[in-house]
Amino acid sequence: MHLAYPAVLAVLLFCVGLYGVLARRNAILVLMAVELMLNAVNLNLVAFDVWLRDTLHAGQALTLFTIAIAAAEIGIGLAIVLLVYRNRGSSDVDRLRDLSERDDSETGARSGSSRDGKSLAPATDNDAGSGSDQAVQGSSDAGRRPA
Repeated sequence: MHLAYPAVLAVLLFCVGLYGVLARRNAILVLMAVELMLNAVNLNLVAFDVWLRDTLHAGQALTLFTIAIAAAEIGIGLAIVLLVYRNRGSSDVDRLRDLSERDDSETGARSGSSRDGKSLAPATDNDAGSGSDQAVQGSSDAGRRPA
């Protein structure tokens, strides 16, 4: 058999895996696409090992090593995905943006400001001592000291 047949098949498998990593949003499907890419690499390793007629069978040994690494990656990856799903309720990769910057509409809603511009955040002792508008207007918080 020519080397071109497994090499072309490996390229096709790798391209399908690459498309899966770039286009999918579900974390499980992204992990499956990464596994497909690793299997394409394994196919190349074995094909070149047979083509070179290596007496040490280094390609096959590297393939076994890659399979062991892939199994560990899937175990840890699935544990992370299950933990994220439990905490967030979704395994959508696009929605997992803890460290990204938020839009102005999201920061306004999360910072505690209302539509009329008044802050809804409870005042602290420092706010009451500095003469802020919150301490003068009063609040429904019974635990705060009056200004």
